Amino acid sequence: MRILIADDHSLFRDGLRSLLTAEGHEVIGEAKNGREAVALAKQLMPDLVLMDLQMPELDGIDATKLIMAQTPEMKVVILTASEEESKLFEAIRSGAQGYLLKNLEAEEFFEMLERAQRGEPALTPALAKKLLQEFARPAESAAPASDIDTLTAREREVLELMVEGVTSNRRLAKRLNLSENTVKFHVRNILDKLRLHNRAEVVGYALRHGILEPPK
Repeated sequence: MRILIADDHSLFRDGLRSLLTAEGHEVIGEAKNGREAVALAKQLMPDLVLMDLQMPELDGIDATKLIMAQTPEMKVVILTASEEESKLFEAIRSGAQGYLLKNLEAEEFFEMLERAQRGEPALTPALAKKLLQEFARPAESAAPASDIDTLTAREREVLELMVEGVTSNRRLAKRLNLSENTVKFHVRNILDKLRLHNRAEVVGYALRHGILEPPK
């Protein structure tokens, strides 16, 4: 996997680069602030951006928003020491594919990166639970009917399974008896129709607006 690291601490970048390289990944660039991260993401087109939150000039949240605006298909995973729930929620709303804490064990860290590469949310169970609890809160107003009504019956089936926790293309394909390419097509349509960036946002949207009930 071709990876761009964005972090303002050079020692951390050095250690992370060594860890990623030893695992067979290619670190194609390093940014010491959010503005550099946006520029390098556009120039180098990495498969994945590992983004710190607290950086000079432009923080990780705003940098992620800009990257997703210019390249919606790019995967950004926040890698931070911040356990603030508000930062987690902001990161996912900005379009991040995942949110990982820097105190993760190496094995779990690489497992999360593989999930992100497959297009799945890169979240530990504890953070995923916090995210679902936040997004499951009653919405203040109903979702725009025009957005919801554009979903086909099959797309709603896919959405329902995603809310239940079935997020990988392989598992969705197996549950629906479809090919993985067909599942990818339906997921992309859902993202486009609801104007969202990733699967975590889709699940949150469905729960927030009462489109589907959260799993029991």
